[in-house]
Order: sequence, then structure tokens, then C-alpha cells
Amino acid sequence: MTESLLYLNLQLFAKEGAGGEKTEPATEKKLSDARKEGQVAKSKELGQAFALLALFIVLKIWVGSIGRNFLGTFNANYTKMKEMTTLVEGQISVHDFCRLINSNILTMALIVAPVFIAAVLVAIIADVFQVKWQPTAKPLQPKFSKINPISGFKRIFSKEKLIDLLKSLLKLFVLGYMAYSTIRGEFAVLFSLFDMELISAIRVIGDIAINLGLKISAVYIVIGFADYGYQKWKFAEDMKMTKQEVKDEWKNAEGDPAVKGKQKQRMQEASRRRMMQAVPSADVVITNPTHFAVAIKYDVNIFDAPYVVAKGEDFLAARIKDRAAEAGVEIVENKPLARMLYYNVDLGSPIPPELYQTVAEILAAIYNARVG
Repeated sequence: MTESLLYLNLQLFAKEGAGGEKTEPATEKKLSDARKEGQVAKSKELGQAFALLALFIVLKIWVGSIGRNFLGTFNANYTKMKEMTTLVEGQISVHDFCRLINSNILTMALIVAPVFIAAVLVAIIADVFQVKWQPTAKPLQPKFSKINPISGFKRIFSKEKLIDLLKSLLKLFVLGYMAYSTIRGEFAVLFSLFDMELISAIRVIGDIAINLGLKISAVYIVIGFADYGYQKWKFAEDMKMTKQEVKDEWKNAEGDPAVKGKQKQRMQEASRRRMMQAVPSADVVITNPTHFAVAIKYDVNIFDAPYVVAKGEDFLAARIKDRAAEAGVEIVENKPLARMLYYNVDLGSPIPPELYQTVAEILAAIYNARVG
């Protein structure tokens, strides 16, 4: 006997959204909340790459001025030290020496300040380019999960850390190869440094270092843009929501549909009660006679033309006619007029001018009958 096996996908019997599978893109509210918490798609490598590039570009432009300023500072220091030793018979006091060192530190900081200021400004601009400008202190707030050793071990051995390790190894390999290939092409120049004067040798080494830095920065920028694309994709995946989460968020933002339905039903019931209370004050009720009923009243203190105080269809139309009969309000059958009024005139609104003549004739007949 041949046995046959039937395979069933049990997920077909699961409710929509069950299992918590995140398949829906993040809503604007979730993205906004995540941004307030400091969670954004940002690549650190991209900001560092642009900062490094700015650093070496400014160095290449300012290196001559920086070198001259350093040499001038050294010459000034030797002159001051000679003057100090002459004044105190070959010795420099500790106070004068400390003052000289402090002065040198401040001078050298001012010399190299433009280079580092440019790098910092470019790094800030790169960050603003990625995530726009919305500073928040939420990431700086202490969280127990950050100091929990169990959570720490989980983060260390997580998939994200493995990917970060692979990215670091790739960067190290690419940048190391760039450095090796550049220096290898300058071996002949480097071996000739022993025959150069000190200033010339320093200039050559500086040029090689700056050119190498520019090449590494350019490659680093390519790596940074690739990492930025990956971070945006990863952030979008991490922010995805389940169908149930989307529904819950919509309910919280717009209100529970069931609650809103009940509120709408109560409002409609209250409106109907007010409308039925206004039927006895009407001058006439125009009927279809079975499908529509429209109650009309003429009051010059409210409108210049007759206006609709109640209207209804089917069951509600029957209630309007019963209420009108109880109050002694005249009921007139006019199928075209009843349909026209029901579909084209809102409750509490005056009738349109094209219906003035027809309605005026009906009201005049009612008034004459009352007088007679």
C-alpha cells in the first residue's frame, strides 16, 4: 500500500500579524519618536572620513605657514633662553621656565588651531548632512541596560558587533594597502633623506605624509558612503513594524474605530431627537408618500425663504409623518418635490430659489385652508 504525506503550512491558519513578524515600513510617528531618542541612520565612518580629508587639505595649504611659524617660535625660544641664562648667571629659574613652556604651548595651539577647527566643522557638517539638525540629550541619559553585564555580553557577541568587526578589518586592509603602495613608490626618495639638509628632509616627509593622507581620506570617504547606505538600510529594517503595531498606533492616533462609531451613533441619535422635536413646529410635511418625508417651516425671523426642519427616508420618514399627524401638521404628497428636497437641501437650510414657486403654492393652499 502506498503511503502519501500531506504537508500543511500552519502559518496559513495564524491570525494576521500573529508571530510578530515585522513586515511593515515604520510610520512617521515611530521614526519621529526614534529620532527624539537619538536613534538615527548615521555612519561614523563618513563623518570621520570628511574630517580627515579636511584635515589634510588644510595641512597641504597651510603647511608652509605652519612650518615658518614653528621655526620662528623655536628661534624666539632660544633667544629668550639665552637672555634668561645671562640674567641669572647661567641658570633659568623654574618660574621663568614654566612661563616659557606655557607660552610655547599656547603659541603652537594657535598655529595648528585652523587645521583642527576645519576638521571639526567638516565633521559636524557631515553629521548634519546625514541626520539633519535636531540635538537631543536622550542618548546621554543613564540606562540600566547599558551597565547590565548580561546585556553587555549579548551586545559583544551580537551580529551587529560581528559586522562591525568585519568592517574594521576591511578598512584596515584597504587603508593599509593604500599606505604600503604609496610608501613603496617613494622608497628612492626616502633612502636619499640622509643626504639632504634637515629642512629639506622634513619638507619631503611632510609632502609624502600629506599626499598619503589625501589618498587614504579619499578611499575612506568611499567606505563611509557605503557604510552610510548600509546604516540606512539597517535602520529601516530595525524600525519595521508588525501589522498589529501599525493598527495599534493608528488607533492611538485616530481613536478606536469602535469608540468613534459609538460616539457617531450617539450624535446621530441626539440629532434625530432634536429633529423629531422640531416636526410639530413645521408648516407642512412633503412626502413621497412612502419613501421620503421632508418637514418645512417658514419663519421670516430666521430665513427669507422656507427651510427644512426635518427629513428622513423609509422608517424615519414614517416616524416624521406619524409625529406630524399627532401634532396636526399638514401632510402633502408630492413625489418630485419630496425627492428634490431630500437630496438637495440640508437639514436646517433654506430651500433653493428654483423651488420657491412650488413650495409657495403649497403653503398658500394650507394658509387659505386654515383661514377658511
